[in-house]
Amino acid sequence: MARKRTGLSPRHKKILAFLESFLAERGYPPSIREIGDHTQISSTSVVNYYLNQLEEMNYIERESNVSRGINLLKTSLANTLVSIPLVGNIVAGEPMPVPASDFSYYDPDSGIDVARSLLPAGDRPEDLYALRVHGESMIDAMVNDGDIVVMKKTNQARNGEMVAIWLNDRDETTLKYFYLENGQVRLQSANPTMKPIIISDPSIVEIQGKVVLVIRQLDQ
Repeated sequence: MARKRTGLSPRHKKILAFLESFLAERGYPPSIREIGDHTQISSTSVVNYYLNQLEEMNYIERESNVSRGINLLKTSLANTLVSIPLVGNIVAGEPMPVPASDFSYYDPDSGIDVARSLLPAGDRPEDLYALRVHGESMIDAMVNDGDIVVMKKTNQARNGEMVAIWLNDRDETTLKYFYLENGQVRLQSANPTMKPIIISDPSIVEIQGKVVLVIRQLDQ
């Protein structure tokens, strides 16, 4: 017989982090379906299973027969906030000029607080930075104008990853899906109305980071 696990599992922590961030942002709890969508649990009964466990551990309180009837009783110890510097803007559209040095033209004290449990396991906070998105070329990837993307610093990417690209021959930057194909770089939008950007000389394409988290800005 399998031994029942004690304490908070990674999925418990992710649900708690989402409850906390959702409540802080909107002032009311999420629905069962919204929790499932965020945590990639397709079954509402499985979501309820984890919520019942959190209630047994006294992390939440549930009101029966009440829509969105979830109240937080205490904060997850794993849900430590990480401060990530918000260092500038990036265009999700045609590449646009930015200051020639790098992205860092915001006040150095600018930043956003993100629950550590929302970040990919193993990513160090010092390797992360955030950019505010302008434009609508990535809307089908759920990245809208005004949203914030948390980036992991890297100068390499696999095909299909969403990255911040620097075109060093013209001091322009853009947020796109990256593909290296037949000696060329294709920068692909997530918007059917926009054509891909083909770069014949890959040496002018510098990857500044890849997206690890999107923070939606709902009240714009």
